[in-house]
Amino acid sequence: METLTLTTPALLFSAISLIMLAYTNRFLVYAATIRSLHAKYVKNKDNVLMAQIQNIKKRLYLTRSMQILGISSLLLCVLTMFLIYIEQHTIAVWVFGLALILLILSLAFLIWEIQISVKALEHHISDIEGH
Repeated sequence: METLTLTTPALLFSAISLIMLAYTNRFLVYAATIRSLHAKYVKNKDNVLMAQIQNIKKRLYLTRSMQILGISSLLLCVLTMFLIYIEQHTIAVWVFGLALILLILSLAFLIWEIQISVKALEHHISDIEGH
């Protein structure tokens, strides 16, 4: 195994930054959708709207988890770089491994959230096809 250098965890900075941007955009879209659904629900307390609200709530919490895991991964990459800088290579390898695991979990949550999103859209499609 090659020695972990400062450039290895630094390579993840751009990838994690882009992922975090995508997560933030999802979060902002959910916020706008929730506000819209809330306004509709206040006017008409419909069960379909309530189901949509529950679905978006689950997706919102998944996105929050994705963001927390991504930020934690980035934080551990920075800590890895610091540990390499102070020549604590063994600890740095373990911290970097943990950063990778957190990033993997964040991406796994993204897959889960996408599956929920697709199911929600399938309901709309089936409603359109039914008419």
